[in-house]
Amino acid sequence: QGVLVPGLGTFAVVREQINGTEEVSVVRRPVFQLDMDMSCLQELVFPTVMIPGDIEIMPLDYWWLSQTNSLPPDMVRGCVEETILLYSFQLRDRQCPAFTFENIGILSCQDNVLCMQFHCSCIAGLESQDTWVALLLT
Repeated sequence: QGVLVPGLGTFAVVREQINGTEEVSVVRRPVFQLDMDMSCLQELVFPTVMIPGDIEIMPLDYWWLSQTNSLPPDMVRGCVEETILLYSFQLRDRQCPAFTFENIGILSCQDNVLCMQFHCSCIAGLESQDTWVALLLT
């Protein structure tokens, strides 16, 4: 399942088949597919990530987020939208701040490359069998 953060992109977990010398294994790893206004991304390079069509994409659940911080869902939605808008303005102005997603990773821009770096703990939480393979692939 994936989660769409409107104006920013989609987070998902993909299964990837790895052909080893003796066996074939399947690992789960996180991916982020950027979906921002292209005017914000002029002269920036970002990896092209395609989320397979068989993965169900759900919208960000503002009600669930509101339960975690005791704010009304409309206020949470407004905060998310304003934060993404601010981030896009900063990218357009070449300020290149890091955008941190707690327990997930950091969306950062260095040397005109915009990239999502997942925390090792996030990857390990998704893949307990072949954690090292998933870490290397991510």
